[in-house]
Amino acid sequence: MKLQPDKYDVPTVTGYGPDWIGLDGEKIHRSVVVGSRGERFDFDCTSWAELSDNHLAPLVACRPELVVLGSGAKLRFPHPARAAHLAGHGIGLETMDTAAACRTFNILAGEGRHVLAILLIGIS
Repeated sequence: MKLQPDKYDVPTVTGYGPDWIGLDGEKIHRSVVVGSRGERFDFDCTSWAELSDNHLAPLVACRPELVVLGSGAKLRFPHPARAAHLAGHGIGLETMDTAAACRTFNILAGEGRHVLAILLIGIS
């Protein structure tokens, strides 16, 4: 009995490495936001310390139910004010390393959830 389709009809992370993310076979070498409804845009934040609500505004505009934050090679948590900002708009936030965020995004998107993933590369 087959329980899953061979290919989901949503964007899919097809690979990842320390300085790249594969999205539907394309290698991307910069931080990116990808969404289960086809959203995709650069995430223009180069320093963990500068992460602000302004960086989250385009995500809020997409109205996802959840944002998965891939914090890079190691697990780092944003300032609690960032989570509170998203929560104020009814959006959940889960933080994990980028590799785990890629896998989690694929699972949630494949389930039909409206999810966005911030996949950070090279942020200090």
